[in-house]
Amino acid sequence: MAGKKKSRPLVSGLAVLALVATSGYLTLELRKQEEQGVTEVRNVGVLNGNTGQAGPSEDAAGERWSRLENPARSVLRGADGQVKAVLTDGARTAKLTGPARTFAEPTSTASKVSTTDWVRLMPERWSKGAEKQKWFQDWYAQYAGSKADDLFAFAFQYVAGSPQRKDADGLAYAGDANFGPLNTSGAEGGDLRLEQSDFYDYLGTPYPFRDGTVGTPEAMRARSLDCSGFIRMVLGYRARYPLMSSDKSGDGLPRTANGMARSRQGADVMPLTGISAQDRPSTIDQLQPGDLVFFKLDARTGQRLDHVGMVLGHDTEGHLIFVSSREEVNGPTIGDIGGVSRLDGNGYYAKTLRSAKRL
Repeated sequence: MAGKKKSRPLVSGLAVLALVATSGYLTLELRKQEEQGVTEVRNVGVLNGNTGQAGPSEDAAGERWSRLENPARSVLRGADGQVKAVLTDGARTAKLTGPARTFAEPTSTASKVSTTDWVRLMPERWSKGAEKQKWFQDWYAQYAGSKADDLFAFAFQYVAGSPQRKDADGLAYAGDANFGPLNTSGAEGGDLRLEQSDFYDYLGTPYPFRDGTVGTPEAMRARSLDCSGFIRMVLGYRARYPLMSSDKSGDGLPRTANGMARSRQGADVMPLTGISAQDRPSTIDQLQPGDLVFFKLDARTGQRLDHVGMVLGHDTEGHLIFVSSREEVNGPTIGDIGGVSRLDGNGYYAKTLRSAKRL
């Protein structure tokens, strides 16, 4: 299954200068400040060694590198001690500190995530000492403080009311996305909408995978992205993380939520121990913005994990929020329809969370 969602009833910065809204739909705004804001990095783990010292190195600009564990990662701090970057061993996603911005979806939730976290894809997997390598120095020089679209910007270009974007050839690559076509036959046990809408279905154009397979779009799935299709659109098609044609063929990000959770890609920040209610993680302290989170929602999918989303950050009330594509709201959302998008507490998604991965 591509990310099955159990059927549930359909429920019909300086400060922010303005919320840009289109017909009451989702807004995303960049807040400009005279000085860059920085956020505290929550739950960064413990320093290496028994002395509590990480042995940081310092460059001429006063920036300092240190190592942290659980998961193993490198942290760059400025001369003022504020975190500028977090880079995790085995992962290509990097969390950088940049200009403040706010994500909101007023038609679906009162939650707002105001953040200075920007999550970007590095050209290579991170490893200890990579800060000395030219590829990273060139990449960081390009993106430190940049306002160029990152993974979060990509993700919010598919929520309800997002304007259509086209490339130079006229291909619409972003804009309001559906979850999938209506399920008129009831063949999937009463699901509201059909799954299996991948990024190439949304695009409406064939996609050649590296294993030689060609993904062929279905007309009825045009402008649609199921939960894993949404992640593949954001991380794969838009950010250029390698994509597999299925869960078994090729090298990269698998097709389904279950395949992604069980793959060897990236770093497991909350390892999968099982799918039952007793296997719910006891803590979510390791999570950071940009992590993929995996859920077990539907007993019909057996031993498979059946939903995936991406951690966005803490909202203004302190709740850890994620974004995913869901059938109840018919597309990508941080909304409350079908369950609040919180990973903390005892809500629907918090209770069904089983693992997390940092790609």
